[in-house]
Parts: sequence; structure tokens; C-alpha cells
Amino acid sequence: MKANKLVLAAILACAGMASIAALAEDKSLMHKMTPVKEMPAKAQSGSDGALSSLSSATEWLNSPPLTPASLRGKVVLIDVWTYTCINWLRTLSYVRAWAEKYKDHGLVVIGVHAPEFPFERNLDNVRRSVQAMGLTYPIAVDNDFAIWRAFKNQYWPALYFVDAQGRTRHHHFGEGSYDESEKFIQKLLTEAGATGIGQELVSVDPRGVEAAADWESLRSPETYLGQERTERFASPALPSWPRAVSMPPRRNCGSIIGPLPGIGP
Repeated sequence: MKANKLVLAAILACAGMASIAALAEDKSLMHKMTPVKEMPAKAQSGSDGALSSLSSATEWLNSPPLTPASLRGKVVLIDVWTYTCINWLRTLSYVRAWAEKYKDHGLVVIGVHAPEFPFERNLDNVRRSVQAMGLTYPIAVDNDFAIWRAFKNQYWPALYFVDAQGRTRHHHFGEGSYDESEKFIQKLLTEAGATGIGQELVSVDPRGVEAAADWESLRSPETYLGQERTERFASPALPSWPRAVSMPPRRNCGSIIGPLPGIGP
């Protein structure tokens, strides 16, 4: 309960500055995204691919600094996140479960924290969030967006699947496709020689801020706070501000998120 309150407070603090999400016009965009196909097993620039950018991390939490050499032979899941992102929070229960289930089979989950807002650059804030959300896997703090750029990333959240040779083989942006993502982890681990993995998938029961949005009853997608960019309210919001705005029943918010204009790298 305490952890959920801390996370909710962080989300509300974020909402006080700008939208947590700004890419989707409505909920359908998430469902209409083109499925990501497997990328060819071809290393990126440099012999260690994008993993070489890990040396540029501002700080490491839960782990000493990791390098391509120390990760050689391991399957690596890069999870790009920022702690106020509601869309990332909805994926968290799956990422935590994968990290726990496959850690003894050769999977290393690395959370790359790339801040969306200035207060997310504060290392103490990140530390508190890591503890509140129960993250035990390695966290690379990417305040300079070096790792973000190396993966040519544009979204929170983003998953990058790196095989045992350091090659980025697959990626997924936003929420959803959890079964497909886990099956790809199993595929890479099997290729790396891991045994006893099986085909069973994790079962999670997300609660609180980690629970998925109720897309069937969603009427007001995420938006900006403030008069200039507020849009897409289910109830009318007239230009004459301030004014009271009534909320539709069972309102939830959520959409795949993307880069905000003028924010980020």
C-alpha cells in the first residue's frame, strides 16, 4: 500500500507539469500498432552493439556497472523507463516476473531509467522509486540519454531483446504483447543453450497503478493539464478558465506514450 501511494504521488507530480502521455489520439492507436517483427541477427555499430553504451550510464543501482564483456553469453532485456510513466508501470509486473523466473537460465534484465522530466533526474528520487516498486534487477541511470540514443529509442516504455552475442534481435514499444515478449525471451535463452525453460508463461495479477486500463469504458484519454494544450475531454472544457469540469463515470486514463515536444533527448 505504501509503495502504491508513493508511485501514485510521483504520477500526480508528473501530471502537474505536463502529460504523462502525448502520442496517442485515442485508445485505438495502441491496438493498431504494426506488430514488431524479429530483427535480423546483425550487430549494431561496434563489436558490442548498443550494449557498449552502458559504460555511459550516470549511475548504477542494484548492481556494479555492467559491461558488454560481463554480459557476454547472457540474454539481456533492456527496459527503458521513467518512474512517473503510467504506461511503464502497467508493464512492470511482467518485467519483474521475467527477471525472477529466468535469472537462473541466463537472462539479465537491465532497467534503463531515462528521465522525462527534470525532477526525474534526481538520483534520490530514482532510488526511492526503485525501492518503492520492488525493483531488484540492475538499473542504469541514463540522465545523459546515451543509452537511449544508442538504441535509437523514442518511447517510454521500450523493451530491447539482446541475444547472447550482444546483438539486438527484437524490440517492443508500449504496453501489451506480453506473451509474445516472453516467448522471444525463451527463444533467445534456448539459442544460448539454456535448458529446462519449458513453454509455460508467467502469471501475474497487477494491482493498483500496475493494473491495465479499462479500455472498454475509457472516454477521456491522457492529455495535458493547462489551457493551451488540454484536449480530448469526454465532458466539455470551454476556453473560459478556470472552470469546473465534471468527470464521466469509471474514468480511466492510459495510452501508449511517446516523446513529448521539447522534452527528452
